[in-house]
Amino acid sequence: RFYRKLNGNRVQCQLCYRKCLVKNGHRGFCRNRENRDGTYYTIVYGKPSALQVDPIEKEPCYHMWPGTRIFCTGTASCNNRCQFCHNWHLSQRSLEELTYYMAQPEDIINGAEHFRCESLSFTYNEPTVFYEYMYDIAKLGKERGLGVLYHTNGLINKAPLLALLEHMNAVTVDLKAFTDTFYRKVCSSRLDPVLKTLINIRNAGKHLEIVNLMIPTLNDDPNDVRKMCRWILKHLGEDTPVHFSRFHPNYKLLNLPPTPIETLEGAYEIATEEGLHYVTIGNVPGHEHNSTFCPNCKKKIIHRIHFQVREYNLIDGKCRFCRYPIAGIWQ
Repeated sequence: RFYRKLNGNRVQCQLCYRKCLVKNGHRGFCRNRENRDGTYYTIVYGKPSALQVDPIEKEPCYHMWPGTRIFCTGTASCNNRCQFCHNWHLSQRSLEELTYYMAQPEDIINGAEHFRCESLSFTYNEPTVFYEYMYDIAKLGKERGLGVLYHTNGLINKAPLLALLEHMNAVTVDLKAFTDTFYRKVCSSRLDPVLKTLINIRNAGKHLEIVNLMIPTLNDDPNDVRKMCRWILKHLGEDTPVHFSRFHPNYKLLNLPPTPIETLEGAYEIATEEGLHYVTIGNVPGHEHNSTFCPNCKKKIIHRIHFQVREYNLIDGKCRFCRYPIAGIWQ
């Protein structure tokens, strides 16, 4: 799906912003799509390298069916080269470097039903690089009554995104920083395509949540955090959940310390000052702001400890205490 045939048996991918020009016999930047005599093939279809049952909070997706389980699928590789990736053993490897299962879309749906998962999720590596596989699973899952969500870096182009969103309930997007310099130096990519994707998801009317992994010295400037929060408020709305997550040294960024709790708390204060309603702190088990509070009466409406929901104070999508409607998918 989503490529152009060119002369000389070349192709140009149209799936993500890179729009790779690929010679015959070669693969695109993501390593998962190969030009064979002028036809562009996905090489990871039906070959997941990760299958797992997780709580939906691990995605993180806090405003869709709290306390339920998701059946997660991931494959090899990515269209980013993030130096801090904690799933680098999947995302920074090609298919030939990994062990993988053989599982058709029907097998994934059967697995989700067997383990009594309410939803399907596509995660661990970047789902865009196994687009056709994800699309077919998502479509079949919706037909079988399952919820569907995915966690993405947001580098997908508009046409494939809109086609996919027809079969999605929710999307979690990593907004890794709010400077193009960070994206270029640390991720080998760009910021602008991610911002366009966020707007496209919002305009499509799908539930959207944002994750910002705060990395000491690289993307934790309070001024940039404030600019990011103002952009979210203006373009996506005050009800967009934003998660500030703690960084732990990984992959090629082993020289940096874990994010100080004070940095995360400072980002939380900035976001709430700017008017965002649902701001949380992640990867800090037991922190007060890992829970969700009503923006109207300020009472705790979803009490979480890390990925575990301990208390749920919503009735028909409204705060139990003041009946204020809470943005999300609750029914």
